[in-house]
Amino acid sequence: MRCYIGIGSNLDNPERQVALAIEALHHLPRSAFVAASSRHASTPQGPQDQPDFCNAVAAIDCRLPPFDLLRELQAIERARGRITGPRWGARIVDLDLLLYGDLRMDSALLTVPHPALSKRDFVLYPLAEI
Repeated sequence: MRCYIGIGSNLDNPERQVALAIEALHHLPRSAFVAASSRHASTPQGPQDQPDFCNAVAAIDCRLPPFDLLRELQAIERARGRITGPRWGARIVDLDLLLYGDLRMDSALLTVPHPALSKRDFVLYPLAEI
């Protein structure tokens, strides 16, 4: 299944954090890395008293079920030092499952396509790029 993952960071050298997240995506189980967009800068969606974000989108071909992929993405976030903080707050790395093939689902843990996908240029531009 072709999946697209949004990647963002605005702490601890954001460009490096995005690069490290992309590298980690190369090693997802039962998956093959396809492509990554260039990096795009964006202003924060939430509180403006935080640094700008560095964003990218990656494409993978994945045979993991959606919730297993979500768990793997969250494990990458934790390994990079992400802690749960305020919504739309500053973060070392944020990985969002944007699209999972043509699957449509809405659960308490996961909604695909990502509910804000069409409203976020920092995702749409890199997504269109790849």
